[in-house]
Amino acid sequence: MKLGCCYYPEHWPEDIWVDDARRMKDIGLSQVRIGEFAWSRIEPEPGRYDWAWLDRAIDTLDNVGLEIILGTPTATPPKWLVDSMPDMIAIDADGNPRNFGSRRHYCFSHLNYRKECERIVTALAERYGNHPAIVAWQTDNEYGCHDTIVSYSESAKLAFRKWLAEKYADVGALNIAWGNIFWSMEYRNFAEIDPPNLTVTEPNPSHVLDYRRFASDEVVSFNKLQVDILRARSPGRDMIHNYMGFFTEFNHHKVGQDLDVASWDSYPLGFLEQFWFSDEEKLRYARQGHPDIAAFHHDLYRGCCTGGRWSVMEQQPGPVNWARYNPAPLDGIVRLWTLEAMAHGAELVSYFRWRQAPFAQEQMHAGLLRPDNEEAQGAVEARQVAREIALLETANNGQKSVAIIFAYEAAWLFETQPQGQSFRYIELVFEMYSALRQLGLNVDIVSHEADLSGYKMIVAPSLPILSSAFVDKIKALAVPILFGPRTGSKTADFQIPAELPPGALQDVLPLKIKRVQSLRPGLTEKGDDHDVSRWIEDVETDLVPSETLVDERGILFGKNGVNYLAAWPSQKLLRRIFMKMASDADVGICELPRDLRLRSLGDLQFAFNHGIEALSLSDLNLASAATEFLIGEENLPSAGVAVWRRQIESQNRA
Repeated sequence: MKLGCCYYPEHWPEDIWVDDARRMKDIGLSQVRIGEFAWSRIEPEPGRYDWAWLDRAIDTLDNVGLEIILGTPTATPPKWLVDSMPDMIAIDADGNPRNFGSRRHYCFSHLNYRKECERIVTALAERYGNHPAIVAWQTDNEYGCHDTIVSYSESAKLAFRKWLAEKYADVGALNIAWGNIFWSMEYRNFAEIDPPNLTVTEPNPSHVLDYRRFASDEVVSFNKLQVDILRARSPGRDMIHNYMGFFTEFNHHKVGQDLDVASWDSYPLGFLEQFWFSDEEKLRYARQGHPDIAAFHHDLYRGCCTGGRWSVMEQQPGPVNWARYNPAPLDGIVRLWTLEAMAHGAELVSYFRWRQAPFAQEQMHAGLLRPDNEEAQGAVEARQVAREIALLETANNGQKSVAIIFAYEAAWLFETQPQGQSFRYIELVFEMYSALRQLGLNVDIVSHEADLSGYKMIVAPSLPILSSAFVDKIKALAVPILFGPRTGSKTADFQIPAELPPGALQDVLPLKIKRVQSLRPGLTEKGDDHDVSRWIEDVETDLVPSETLVDERGILFGKNGVNYLAAWPSQKLLRRIFMKMASDADVGICELPRDLRLRSLGDLQFAFNHGIEALSLSDLNLASAATEFLIGEENLPSAGVAVWRRQIESQNRA
């Protein structure tokens, strides 16, 4: 695994570039991402390119042996471009323009903006496509950041109508699919259809879901436009995009079909603060991040690109600027995050950023260097981990253990009609992932279209749209499978299936969901040793439940290894379910303390202590006095990492 950083030479006096490059190499970095926000410097006026500064910046980095990931600058179109076509900006759901003055101020559907992107990307590729220092290209930057995937502009409206005409061919077919007889919403032609915003009350959910599909497809085609240009003019270089955390606004699997490497931007402390985690968790992990936040995304994005290649394009090295509260990482945790990425198979961990900027929106965001040019704590830990990586030689042996099936469309569907404020798809997936990790298991997160052969356990937290083809695929798998609540609850047109939920799954499991309930906080259903909160379903079946409530209502049913969970589960219930599945699958588990996580890669075993108290690996029967540690030792301090070689033949754990 390589280390790198995100660098903005245009932010700094040119007379320090050489020293910057030398210091990067001295720390142990080998790759640098540049250029993704530099359109106004590359093209200060329409049609007038200034390549000289970028030529010198690239040569400066190349002269010390640094490899370069060059970003296309389309996330930040300059003011002159916006002024030349003001309608290129996105419009939000309230009809307000997303104006110039920060970044991502464009609509994916604007055809003339796409032409401008084609022009600037072509110019970049023709200038630098064969430069020996350029090893990869990053397309744009963080598609969708700041809620910029779904636009309600005139351009989006026209593109949506075209998308609908291609999908349905006949508007009568659309009226049936959407159920437009309801509330007299029938259309005479596609030209009558507007985006689903600014309606008096809730818009038609089928309309909304199709609009989300359309918006996602616009990202896919926008990305492919750039990739096609770059591949033609810069052969042999990797194509990369940097995804974000807990972000489901577009289908990353589809974008990944056009990439060589999926990358993501890892900010464990910011994500802990900004998302659904409890106050207790936010305090407990304030300086470390929840033990599963980074790992979850490592495993998710590894499954978003053909071949499983992935990287961390931006790694938090210190306090960030954008969360509600921004504590400093615990000393040692940046090193832990870096080695954890390696354990999950990363090709690169790139720190954001090289030097903290003393100006503009991100001046409170730490870098490897402070604004006064002295090394920050992140640089100290990057230097250490660079030495440690050199000690670790491994190859991913490709073993499969547990697969979680992830569907972006499920997130869109539940956001459209949650039927309960707390039913968040991404949170349900994360809770199941975390429960598996607390049993010491390696997890792959894959799409429903992935090859599931070879996995010993399969978990689908929820697949509301469940095709007969997918059910046929699971029929051929003789392994334990769990489907979570709301699976098979809708058709592809966002209607309740005629046979009732779980739809096509009834070919495998003879049960029907006759009623669903969402539960407000504090309203729970009691089990013998656990509570059910948020969501519960009433099941009609002759199957004998394997988990019940105190009133004997069943919530878990199974047949021939296929199981259906009819409730939002607690961690205690999930642990019991997964332990039983692992036993049935002959998968070795290890019940871990709350703050400890394991990960194996090839013949390397990694242990990570995300807590503030030291742990003894020998006390947990994970290591012994005879263990030869490559990194660390059996007494694992706070933010500590231990790595040792394991005998694969004697291990059931993947």
